[in-house]
Amino acid sequence: MFNLILFGPPGSGKGTQSMKIAEKYGLEHISTGEIFRNEIRNKTTIGLKVKNIIESGELVTDELLLEILQYELKKHKDIKGFIFDGYPRTLVQAGHLDQLMEEMNMKISYVISLDVHDDELISRLLLRAKETNRSDDTEEVIKQRLVVYNSQTKPLIDYYSKQKKLLKIHGIGSIDDIFRNITYEIDNH
Repeated sequence: MFNLILFGPPGSGKGTQSMKIAEKYGLEHISTGEIFRNEIRNKTTIGLKVKNIIESGELVTDELLLEILQYELKKHKDIKGFIFDGYPRTLVQAGHLDQLMEEMNMKISYVISLDVHDDELISRLLLRAKETNRSDDTEEVIKQRLVVYNSQTKPLIDYYSKQKKLLKIHGIGSIDDIFRNITYEIDNH
């Protein structure tokens, strides 16, 4: 089974690239953000909890994320693999994912890190907010999300680098150029 993780700061293009990767390699796209947005749209109990957390710029609890992730993994059988978009975000979550994957006789093949500088991220997210009316993309919340990303998620670069699974990708350029760089790295490792 071929399993990938794609991570990068908010606005780095994770969702777009994850879907393209999933299509090219026949992987199931697991986006915790999309799962949560569906829960919010459907006004479920989890959705209401998640909405308050997201709007404050914080991250959803590890326990809630792991519960939903286990459900999603077990739901999909007879597939080539998964691409995780937006999970893990912390070292604790990475440890939980490693343990879960081991319990299910799976492993992470590669971790793709999209690198984009903060000014570009803020511009992208403010533009997205105007185009899609996403209430969680105010400048204040964006800056808070970047602080959280830099303190909690960036340490994953070292974690996966030590496991020799990290593929760093420059995340500025056209969607197609970035995608070509990602697929080149995957295909040549």
